[in-house]
Amino acid sequence: MSMTTVLVLAVGTYLLRVAGPLLRGRIEVSERAGRLLATAATTLLTALLFTAALTEAGGFAGWARPAGVAVGAVLAWRRAPFVVIVLAAALTAAGLRLLGVP
Repeated sequence: MSMTTVLVLAVGTYLLRVAGPLLRGRIEVSERAGRLLATAATTLLTALLFTAALTEAGGFAGWARPAGVAVGAVLAWRRAPFVVIVLAAALTAAGLRLLGVP
């Protein structure tokens, strides 16, 4: 990616971030549209999570990474401290890989 492309994307991102607070009072979104936008954001983040957890270089990442993500998800659901979540997920994936699980 060229430096020009990076700069154009950076400026576009900044302008979109600034547009939110500037236009908040001027644009009225219906309650239904607001719920749909919230659902869409959650859906996109979930898709990103599953893509990152399950794939690597265009193929399946193996079973160790999804197992680590699952352990982290359960601990997050149980409201464990963040450090505990990260360490448990990493140790789970590393332990499984040490045992030969791809």
